[in-house]
Amino acid sequence: MKILVTRPEPQASEWVGLLRAAGEQAEAVPLIEIGPPPDATAVPNAWAALPDIRLVMFVSPNAALWFARQRPASLPWPRGTLAAAPGPGTATTVLQCLADAGLATTQLISPDANSAQFDSEHLWPLLAPLPWADQHVLIVSGGDQGEARGRQWLTERLRERGAQVSAVLTYQRRPARWTPAQQEQADQAHAHPAEHVWLLSSSEAVEHLQQAWSAHGGLPPGAKALATHPRVAETARAAGFTHVHDTRPTPEAVALARRTWSGTTD
Repeated sequence: MKILVTRPEPQASEWVGLLRAAGEQAEAVPLIEIGPPPDATAVPNAWAALPDIRLVMFVSPNAALWFARQRPASLPWPRGTLAAAPGPGTATTVLQCLADAGLATTQLISPDANSAQFDSEHLWPLLAPLPWADQHVLIVSGGDQGEARGRQWLTERLRERGAQVSAVLTYQRRPARWTPAQQEQADQAHAHPAEHVWLLSSSEAVEHLQQAWSAHGGLPPGAKALATHPRVAETARAAGFTHVHDTRPTPEAVALARRTWSGTTD
């Protein structure tokens, strides 16, 4: 059974390499494409305001990459500003792309790699003990149609504690434009669903796959998915995936889930 990785590039190809190293058949079939934000001044302005911000929450690896990419060369990461990530994948990217700006490991808050899930709910216990009254928090994310998306639940918890929360759009998402090889792979998955499993990490990706297959009558009977979050699994089932298994968002867990796949139960 071949695993089709749907994350945006470059994460899709990185995951394919890790899964192949684990002995899996895997191909990149991105369902989301990343592009620059509509307002080229938003991120540089956010960098200039960092000394007055207590916490910067990066919702994804791409959020961190695009935030770092648009940093004015003269602006460092302030010592009094913390960074947060929902999981170790994003945390690693944050440290890699912002180390040159001066971000230290001790300034980063993220759930442990052994956490049951990598999301806002598991990050919040690490943030909750800190004083948030009158503190400024910046949510760094992507979005579409010029609007930032993500982490509404965390925003509400922070505001309940008195924090002032704002968001900055570092990139825009849109449905991925497949190469001929990726289109052929998607066609094969539609024709032979028992031989393929879609690795889904975003509800938005599920919606894009539905759009891509609308001309083919939608998802085929027997379509399989591995979902890296319960909310994504719920979206996949509602979209028509016949078999959906939850998995932790690590290459090792995904490989194990594929190997133990029964093909008959959700």
